[in-house]
Amino acid sequence: MHPRDSTRLRQGWIATCLATMLLVGQAIAADREQEAEAAESKAAELEQEAAAEGREALSSPPEIITKPEAQAVDPVGEAPLDDAITCLARTIYWEARGEEAADMEAVANVVMNRLGHEGFPGTICEVVRQGSEQGPCQFSWWCDGRPDIAEEDDSYVIAKEIARKALNGQLLDRTGGALYFHHRQVVPSWAAEYIKTIEAGEFVFYRPPDGTAK
Repeated sequence: MHPRDSTRLRQGWIATCLATMLLVGQAIAADREQEAEAAESKAAELEQEAAAEGREALSSPPEIITKPEAQAVDPVGEAPLDDAITCLARTIYWEARGEEAADMEAVANVVMNRLGHEGFPGTICEVVRQGSEQGPCQFSWWCDGRPDIAEEDDSYVIAKEIARKALNGQLLDRTGGALYFHHRQVVPSWAAEYIKTIEAGEFVFYRPPDGTAK
């Protein structure tokens, strides 16, 4: 074989490999997008079911969210806060990143408890965004004026897995029905009016004495 022909063959082989890699990459991206769409759709139904508990239950239980589906949502931690998984995962991440998984789960419990309580909004994003960026607000990360992009991949992966379990109804309520919590280093004025349910890690959790949200 002439050396020039050999070079052409190598170039053709490289071009074929690159084209194959591009196609594979596009297929993977398409699969992740489909998984994300499926997760967001399921999450919306699960969110409705959680909000309806004690009121009017849905006629047919929604499908649960799988782990790959949940992880496909907001893969780089910078999506807008407009779906249940992202809003819940970002809250878990910003309120409790770096804490034990059990403490992160407890934060998720508070959000889900509020979702099912008539004194709070009927969607997770509305629960999280209750208040304003300038305050007063219900969750400190939402009103601190800083960017809301999740920066630590490992912690955000854990937060999304906890959010998935919470939406699926697979998360044990560690807080005893708490609707409020604060960091140990902060003692808000409202704490004296509420009933302490548990202390977990760096957090203290509460519920109102009469079950009425304030």
